[in-house]
Formats: sequence, C-alpha cells, structure tokens
Amino acid sequence: MVLFVILILIVAGVLGGITIYLVNKKPELKKKFQIVYAVLIVLLGLLLTKNILDPIFFKKERIKREDATIERLKEIRTAQIAYKDKYRKFTGSFDTLINFVKTDSFELEKIVQVKPWNQDSLSKKEALRVGILKKSVLLTPVLDSLYSDDYPVDNLKVIPFSGESEFVMAAGEVETGSQVKVKVFEAYALYDTLFKGMDKQEVINYKDERYKLIKFNGVKVGSLTEATNNAGNWEK
Repeated sequence: MVLFVILILIVAGVLGGITIYLVNKKPELKKKFQIVYAVLIVLLGLLLTKNILDPIFFKKERIKREDATIERLKEIRTAQIAYKDKYRKFTGSFDTLINFVKTDSFELEKIVQVKPWNQDSLSKKEALRVGILKKSVLLTPVLDSLYSDDYPVDNLKVIPFSGESEFVMAAGEVETGSQVKVKVFEAYALYDTLFKGMDKQEVINYKDERYKLIKFNGVKVGSLTEATNNAGNWEK
C-alpha cells in the first residue's frame, strides 16, 4: 500500500514537470492537459480505493471461511472422540465416521428399583445381588447425543465454501516420550482449497504469515506425528 502511494507521487511529479514544460512551450495545450489530468485523477482515485478496500474485503471473507471450517473441524473432532470411546480407536475414513454418527448408538446403563429397598440395611451392591435393583441398558442414537436432529451429517467431510472439496483425514498411533502408545487422528483443509477464488497475493501473504506461527499451510485438528490431545492448530 505504501509503495503504491509512493509510486503515484513519483508518477504525478514526473507528469507535472512534463506538463509545465509543454504548457510553457505551447499554452494552447493547457485545456487538453486539464481534461487528461481530470481523467487520470479519477482513475488513480479508483485504483487507490481498490488498494484500500481489497485487503478489508479479503480479511472479512477469510474470517468467514476460516470460522466455518474451524467449526466443522470441531464437529469432526466430536465425532472422532465418540467413535474412539466406543471402538477404542479413531478412524481415517469419513464413510465410517459418518455411518457411525447416522446409524450407531451408545449403550447407557440404568439402574431401576423393582422392589422396596431399605437403604439403611442394604447397600446398592447387595440390592442388585438380591434383585431389588436391576440393571437395564438403554440405546441412545449417536446423532441425537452429538448433534441436533437436522444436522447435515453427510457434510461432515466437506470443507465450507469450497464446493465439494473434502477434508483430508487419517488415523494412526504414536509413541510418547514415556513410551506410551496413543491413538491419534488428524483432519485438515489446506489454505489453497479453503481460499479458492480469493485474491492470490493476499492468500500468499496470509499463508506466509500463518506458516511462521503454526508451521502448516492450513487449518488442522489433531496430529499423526505427536499426541496433541486432539487440539486444533487455530488454538495456538
């Protein structure tokens, strides 16, 4: 932006000097130069306005896309954690994860009293043993437990504002420094996909800025190389 203003000032200075010289030589050119300069002022004004507004529009659109993508990654994380709670591992397949959310269920244990129970004389364990209390298992749909009824589960894999582009997702296992094996997963969207159709130079500048902070060219949750407790890189 600063360089652009300096360039305009240099050009204006050069043109001003040429104009003064020519008008002194041929005064009849003064009217023509006034018209030319009026047009140039309008054009330079438009260019200056564009250079001021473009970064503002880019930031607004960037924040909108990033926020929506981060929210989707949080929803993926919620589903992955639920999947691991039931199957003791994460999945690298969106088909598996989406099917789990749509069709699977959690088992919830409930204890029901079926006979009179004197809690002063019988503990809960004894009441269960003699049949005063009974255990029952309730099945709760995963979808109802994690999301709203109208949640578009099939869109879980789709990067917002990208058309039909999908997140990259994988699952695995890493060994911590204390030699404990930990199940891990990661899911991410690269900035080039997330900001498709936006100003290329602004995207390049933002990618450089973010890479210095997070060492990754995108928005990501989890990691396949270290145990991060499923943190997102936007949380750094």
